Amino acid sequence: MSVYAVGDIQGCYRELMEVLDQVAFNPSHDQLWAVGDLINRGPDSKAVLRFLYDNKQAVRCVLGNHDLHFLAVYHGERKARRNDTFEKLLAASHCDEWINWLQQQPLCWHDETLNYTMVHAGIAPQWTLQDALRYSAEVQAVLQSQHASEFLQHMYGNEPNAWSDDLKDEARLRCITNYFTRMRLVDGSGALNLDYANDLAQVPDGYYPWFLHPQRAATEQRIIFGHWAALDGYVNNHNLFGLDTGCAWGRSLTLMQLESHDLFLAQAQS
Repeated sequence: MSVYAVGDIQGCYRELMEVLDQVAFNPSHDQLWAVGDLINRGPDSKAVLRFLYDNKQAVRCVLGNHDLHFLAVYHGERKARRNDTFEKLLAASHCDEWINWLQQQPLCWHDETLNYTMVHAGIAPQWTLQDALRYSAEVQAVLQSQHASEFLQHMYGNEPNAWSDDLKDEARLRCITNYFTRMRLVDGSGALNLDYANDLAQVPDGYYPWFLHPQRAATEQRIIFGHWAALDGYVNNHNLFGLDTGCAWGRSLTLMQLESHDLFLAQAQS
């Protein structure tokens, strides 16, 4: 068995199939991990979601901000944006099944056997792995409950931008969700800057990429993440693997074999 992780797919079905063909991926004995933002912006979100759902026994996913936005649109808590590509998904005969499956997925996944953790954007620098898994479970429990629509209604917004154990209710869940699905930069205290989307060369004074924060608690964890397309993939040592290489923006889709760290790329098709 081989285990692979793929960066932000965002509806790029042809590129997903190409990169899986490169490694002769077989869902009967291989595993595919997906870092979230499975859908939206790319040309065929319906085919991507159908493939992942049909092979769900071989797939591990975490939710990204685009996936959560789709859930909010489906539940009527948000209108689709001009650049969203949800029409075919919402009209699909299996949409309800796919929605139910998406709402079962976590924001943070840890495999004890392989000793890898997967998130969409990152892990707050002030959180240990145990913290992250506990807070992910809070959001996952709400998404699986009768209160899912209420959560999705209140999910949007940049405040509170700093974690506190004293946060409660909607503010707490929104803050957890923003750290897991939207984070790039944090300040010295770990507070979020949710406006920045450029590369590492332009980071403003007083801020750090979350994974370079000097007091980051989860430094011993091997973390697979996506979300930050401007990094164009980021693997700087033995335990950080940023796999978003901007396929939906015309660059490439990246697949990594977990055992060897070998990378496989499919160039975006016009």
